[in-house]
Amino acid sequence: MKSNPTRRRVLQSAIASTALASTVFVDPKFAIAQSARSTFKQWVADFRPRALARGISEKTYDRVMAVTPDTSVYALDRAQPEFREELWQYINRRVSDWRVIAGKEHAKEVAPLLDRIEKDYGIDRYVMMGLWGNESAFGDPLVQKNFMRPVIPALAALAWGEPRRRTYWEKELLNALVIIERGWSTPEEMNGSWAGAMGHMQWMPEVWLNTGVDYDKDGRVSPFGKPDDAFAGTAQYLLKRGGYRRGEPWGYEVKAPGGIGEGGHRTYATWQKLGVMRADGQAYVAPNVSARLWTPVPRGPSFLLSKNFDAVKSYNPSNSYALAVVLLGVRIGGAGPLMQLFPGGERTPTLAEVQEIQRRLTEHGYDGGTPNGRIGRETIQAILAYQRKIKFDPVDGYAGLRLLARLRQGP
Repeated sequence: MKSNPTRRRVLQSAIASTALASTVFVDPKFAIAQSARSTFKQWVADFRPRALARGISEKTYDRVMAVTPDTSVYALDRAQPEFREELWQYINRRVSDWRVIAGKEHAKEVAPLLDRIEKDYGIDRYVMMGLWGNESAFGDPLVQKNFMRPVIPALAALAWGEPRRRTYWEKELLNALVIIERGWSTPEEMNGSWAGAMGHMQWMPEVWLNTGVDYDKDGRVSPFGKPDDAFAGTAQYLLKRGGYRRGEPWGYEVKAPGGIGEGGHRTYATWQKLGVMRADGQAYVAPNVSARLWTPVPRGPSFLLSKNFDAVKSYNPSNSYALAVVLLGVRIGGAGPLMQLFPGGERTPTLAEVQEIQRRLTEHGYDGGTPNGRIGRETIQAILAYQRKIKFDPVDGYAGLRLLARLRQGP
């Protein structure tokens, strides 16, 4: 079963909006409903037969749909980032020291579950950890508290008043209602992104409904709580929709001689004969697996990517996203940072350096948040304010080494 392209585009947009929630421009004209076809109350009444046809009981529908639509989602749907994020910044933010350290701790905590996932589905544990870290910071309650909202009012608003993808939003609202009807969740529990992605692995209702697994055998499928069901359902997604292959690597950072083209797939053994070697000097695992060469930025790091990289990309159709997932995974697994820096980029700041940035921002009169080495909304807002004040170029909200050097000079 193929993944719905619209769902994937929407999920990609939702993830970007969540990550940049504090740094987007929101046009106030989108704060009101965008459909004048009927009032929300009338639309709920008109939509009722479709829900009943999906097996939703009258009692469930009337109870769940007695909501006020969350029309603030229109602005988030249309919001655009205030600045352009370079690829090296994107990677550094998502493969931060904080995430690597936290990921190693969480990997130990859920090691028995990861053992079972690898045995039952063949998904590499560190791919799973990379997804978990990127989707919800390992199920961190702060993500739920600061970025998530009730899903039913959000989906109801989109299905009622968002004209561009109304059909899609209607289907996802129906999927969410089916989940509630089955007793898998409640409206109160279903908190997620503005687009309806929920839980440890940020499942849309369609994914929850169709690829979810009751892995802990408690009689329901849930992306919340302990991560058993979330891991198993995501593993099943990667297998069925991404075509993940058991025992094959996602790829490697490599060193490639000049003149090697990126086109076409070759086995790792063939690439090695052409002079393309692993950047860490180690031998290729599974040398007969086919891979393609990719250099995201000229003169930057190069990678050989196999089918399992594409499987990760099926979760969100972005090369940058998939690269962040797999790189976070290998770092959690004990590997070092990239051997080759991106041109014009910086190395990832250490946990101590990020903590220093947060402390110095606060000392200079900007609330940098708790100096815990984790970049959140408060820290990004403080960085932006500081950068604008001193006319820092670029104003990008990035907690990097250039910013730290400037902070050390004083206000």
